[in-house]
Amino acid sequence: MTAPSLLSATRAGAARVLAFALPPRCPGCGAVTADDHAFCTDCWGALDFLGRPACATCGVPLPYDEGPDMRCDPCLAHPPALDGMCAATAYDAVPRRIALRLKHGRRPGLAETIARRLERLVDPGEPWLIAPVPLHRWRIWSRGYNQSALIGRALARRTGLPFSPDLIARTRHTPSLRGLGRHARLRTVRDAFAIPDPATVAGRAVLLIDDVFTTGATANACAAALKAAGAREVRLLCWARVALEPSGEDA
Repeated sequence: MTAPSLLSATRAGAARVLAFALPPRCPGCGAVTADDHAFCTDCWGALDFLGRPACATCGVPLPYDEGPDMRCDPCLAHPPALDGMCAATAYDAVPRRIALRLKHGRRPGLAETIARRLERLVDPGEPWLIAPVPLHRWRIWSRGYNQSALIGRALARRTGLPFSPDLIARTRHTPSLRGLGRHARLRTVRDAFAIPDPATVAGRAVLLIDDVFTTGATANACAAALKAAGAREVRLLCWARVALEPSGEDA
C-alpha cells in the first residue's frame, strides 16, 4: 500500500472509531441521529419554519397575503432602517434551546447547525457582505465569543460570500433590552454602533446576522449606522423570531 493510500485508510478508520464513540446527536434533544447537525423526528416536527404571509420588512406573521412586498401597519407608519428581515423558525421550545446552548452553553458547533438552515434564505442573486450584529467587548470577554459572528462565519463558508466580523463596532455597552417597550429600546441602542471604515460598506448590500429577533431595535440601529456610512441595502437574517403580533412594539 502506498503512503497516500495508507494515510487515507488510517483517516477513514479513525473517523469510523470517532463516529462509534461520539455518534451524531440531535441539536435539539441530544438523541442519536444519522448525520451531524440533523434533527431527530420529534424535534424536526416541532420546528415552525416561517414563511408567507409576513411583513416584508420586519417579518411579523400576517393574517393575509397580498404578495411578497406587503408591509404591516407599523412598518408603513414608521419605516425601519432595515430593508427586510427573514428568520428560519419561530422562537419556540426547540429553537430557544438551541439559541441558549449556543449563546450560554459553550456549544459553538451549533452555529453550523443554524447556518445550514439559514443558507436556503440567502438571495443568491445579490453579492452580500455578511456581517454579525456586534457585542460589546465586555460581553465577549464574559461569554468567550459572539454567537452571531460564529453563525455568520459558518454561513459565509457555506455560501462563499465575504464575511466581515468587524464591519460594525459597538461603541458603548448597553443594558439588556428585555422587558423594555419600543421607545425605551430605541433610546437604549441609539448611537451605540459605528462603522470604523465607511469605505468598506459604500454601495454594498449587507446581510446582518443575529441569533434571535424580538423587536428589531438592535438590528435597526446597526442598519441605520450602515446606511449612514453609505450601504445600499441592509437585510437581517436570523435563526428564530419571537412571534409578536403586528403592533408599534415591533418596528
